[in-house]
Formats: sequence, C-alpha cells, structure tokens
Amino acid sequence: MNAIAAPLDIKLMNATALSLYVVCALVALGLAVAWLLQSPFFAIQRITVVGEVTHTNAVTLRANIASRLSGSFVTMDLARARAVFETVPWVRRAIVKREFPNRLKVELQEHEAVAYWGAEGESRLVNSHGEVFEANTGEVEKEGLPRLNGPQGQGAQVLMVYQGLEPLFADMDVALDQLELTGRGSWQAKLDTGAVLQLGRGSPQELLVRAQRFVNTLTQVTGKYGRKPDALESADLRHEDGYAIRLRGVTTTEVQQKQK
Repeated sequence: MNAIAAPLDIKLMNATALSLYVVCALVALGLAVAWLLQSPFFAIQRITVVGEVTHTNAVTLRANIASRLSGSFVTMDLARARAVFETVPWVRRAIVKREFPNRLKVELQEHEAVAYWGAEGESRLVNSHGEVFEANTGEVEKEGLPRLNGPQGQGAQVLMVYQGLEPLFADMDVALDQLELTGRGSWQAKLDTGAVLQLGRGSPQELLVRAQRFVNTLTQVTGKYGRKPDALESADLRHEDGYAIRLRGVTTTEVQQKQK
C-alpha cells in the first residue's frame, strides 16, 4: 500500500512549528545560562592576593579596585581586571586567575624604588628596571636614594650610567647624590658634598673612563693645596686631555692634564 504524501502546506506548518520549538528552546537555554551566570553562586566572593608586597594591603586594594571590577566569576574580563590592579600605587605587574567557583587569585609584583626621578618635590620614582612610576614618596623605605633626571623614556639609561659611576665615588668615600641627562645629551652629576660635576657627552663607557681618571687623581690634586676631596666645589670633565676643578678656599682653578 503506497503512503500518501502530506500536503505542502502541512509540511510547511510542521517545519515552522519545529523551528519555533527550537528557537524557544534556545531562548530558554540562553535565559537559564544568563541567570546562572549572574546568580550569587558565581559572584566574586573573595580576592586572594599573593606576592612580595609591602606597600599594598587588602584595605588599599578594596579602596582602589572594588568598584572598578565588573562581571562574575565566568564573565569577568581578566585582562581588564589585570589593568585595574596595575593602576594601584606601587603595583608594577599583576597576574589575575580564576579559582572556582567564585574567587580571584591575584599575584602582585611591586616596584622596587631605587631612585627619585625629576626635580625636587616630584612624586616620581625609578624602579630597579629603570621604569619611572608615580607613588607617594613618603612611603619609600630606603634612605639616601639618589635623584635621577632625564628626558622622557630615558630612565633605564640614566639608571645604568648611575650604577656604573656610583661605585667609583664610593671608593672615594663620597656619594653620587644626583645624576641628570639634559635634553642636549650632556651629563651632570652632584655629590653629597655639594660638588657639581660636568661630565659632558658620550657613551656610558666614555663617561666611566673620564670619571675613573678623575677619581684616581683627585686626592693627589687636592693634596697640593692642603685640601681633601670633600673640598671640591666643581669639576669640569669635558676636556679631552684632562679636567678642571675648583676647591673651597682656593682662588685658582686647577687643571689636571691627562698623563700620556
């Protein structure tokens, strides 16, 4: 017995009904998923902070980021959350991870301040990577940090030159208190005795050579006038064949020629 084919309009009605059922099922599923994702079960209940942090605590984090985090455990944008954490003072880098079902784990790395940056009174610092950052300078724990300065983006270079010069002056029992790279590419330093040194232009290696020559002979030169190195008022190391210095209590300027 041959089956009788259903009329075309019946087939269309069945297909339409099936499509409506599928659409309704998908809408219902979507609503159920949306409700589940927004339910209190997936709301962020706790943020665990790990890492070596000394300037950041739970109170600071709550004040700075609580109102700026959005989304649930599932919907939160971790890249955006990381950026929010990295705006907290002293935070250099943050790694944000989910912990099921409703927690965040945040690993923080703080800036390690090694110098002040800019003019006196500015709230900028330089970290151990040569990066300039904003922070409350009153929270700096280390004492006697030097002050560095230079054009924007030159923090790493200025720090590198400072780290090369500082041990030379430490051997002379004086500290390199300030170092600046001017916009014209010239270097100027200041010792903790108040003496100002014009180092001139050149590569870091050239600056080190000039400074080493200066340090090696300064005691001998000042001794000629019955003075110690801390009597130095200023020095000009930009001369190709030597340097010129001015001493407190000495009216003449001493020019030290490079030995050949």
